[in-house]
Amino acid sequence: MAKAKTAKKAINLALQGGGAHGAFTWGVLDRLLEEEDIEIHGISGTSAGAMNAALLMDGYMEGGAAKAKQQLADFWFEVSQLGALFNQMPMQHLRGMLPSGFGMDWLTGFNPIDMLSRTFSPYELNPFNINPLRTILERVLKIENLHGCNMRLFVAATNVETGQPRIFKGEEITVDVLLASACIPFVFQAVEIEGAPYWDGGYAGNPAIWPLIYKTDCTDVLLVQINPLMRKGTPKSAIDIINRLNEISFNSSLIAEMRAVNFVKKLIHEGTLDHHHYHDVHMHMVSPPDHVHDMNASTKMDADWGFFQMLHEIGREQMDQWLRKHKSALGLRSTLDIEKNFLVKPKSKITHTSATLTEKAST
Repeated sequence: MAKAKTAKKAINLALQGGGAHGAFTWGVLDRLLEEEDIEIHGISGTSAGAMNAALLMDGYMEGGAAKAKQQLADFWFEVSQLGALFNQMPMQHLRGMLPSGFGMDWLTGFNPIDMLSRTFSPYELNPFNINPLRTILERVLKIENLHGCNMRLFVAATNVETGQPRIFKGEEITVDVLLASACIPFVFQAVEIEGAPYWDGGYAGNPAIWPLIYKTDCTDVLLVQINPLMRKGTPKSAIDIINRLNEISFNSSLIAEMRAVNFVKKLIHEGTLDHHHYHDVHMHMVSPPDHVHDMNASTKMDADWGFFQMLHEIGREQMDQWLRKHKSALGLRSTLDIEKNFLVKPKSKITHTSATLTEKAST
């Protein structure tokens, strides 16, 4: 008697952007694709997250999980070859010599380049609008595969004029859309789509969660988080201040969405909202260990192949740990404590002082 096939576990992916740190997400996806009993229904991606998603889906259409793994590896190697043209010296030779929190700003050539990008716009520094990522994507990606794939892809970009996010999906997704989602305003000219200019999707949705909840039938969302929510201490140098401002900006939309998800979940569990009309999503998260989060934000510009490989291995390890600990929860419950991770409330000195004054007055 033939053995009955076990039903696959369904999952949606929400992939943050984060420049070179997107190689961590490559590692997460590389490990996840080895799970034959897990089926990806939809992916929401921003910036590097959108590119990882597109390459995974393109490869899957060409030759299943094995081809998807290869497609991701090829892309990140191509990016490293491009980066080798700009790096003055490979970061891998310096890593053991630098203190914790090192970054690209330790390189002698980085600060002048960074200063130029803060002084002159990409319209002045790059009048011909050359974007090497376009060449790579057009060479390795068959965009038509994204339109015919059973997985649903949602890509966020920020409309420059309105400041609102736009979620591209289905046949709307092109190489231009992927480049728009990764368009850092100080580095690249805005990408024009249908007459409107777009910048990096991280400003308005990094990544957008709601399309996965309301545009797919899957109840489980795995967030691959790259940007640190918390960074202890006050940044003092100009570069560190700018980096922290970028981290806060790129996390603000995600925090707002997670607040909304948590609020709806509470109301459903309390019986205030009808679960037939509102989705009680199961949230999960994989994120880098502390020593990666503690890296200087400028390492997001480090395109050294050794650095990519290191992040890839860390991503695989983190995904492997998550699978061993939480895979059985898919379809049943959340494994992410939203309140603990996203809704941290600092102690208020004002409240404490008011309470003290009230106590004194009563005596």
